[in-house]
Amino acid sequence: MEHSGIVKEVKNGRVAVQIESVSACASCQAHSKCGFAESKNKTVEIPTSDWKDYNPGDPVTVFITEDHGLLAVLLAYVLPAVVLLAVTIGLALAGLPDWLVILASFAALALYVLILYRSRQHLDRKFILTVSKC
Repeated sequence: MEHSGIVKEVKNGRVAVQIESVSACASCQAHSKCGFAESKNKTVEIPTSDWKDYNPGDPVTVFITEDHGLLAVLLAYVLPAVVLLAVTIGLALAGLPDWLVILASFAALALYVLILYRSRQHLDRKFILTVSKC
């Protein structure tokens, strides 16, 4: 998985790259008219040993392995959906009132996000981005 970007800053073993994240409908002919297309600029800092070879303004490509990209999708989208559905269906089948099912489902989702947040240092080491000049 790769994204094109522009080097914004170079410092002490790290290269800050600005990546334009474009929604899937960006390639549509009418995306500028419909208002649903979204585009966001994100800056990521990538540790690299050859950081002195980069200069602000350089076009670069940022890579992540396909396995790590799929794991990121699993953690960000699939598992939260599974948690939400499992808790909602389980508590609804248990006969709890709807307001309590909703409250418990969102609490379970909040707990999942908290666990991810607390695991961020481990995840930062696991998801290794690499950068190369275009």
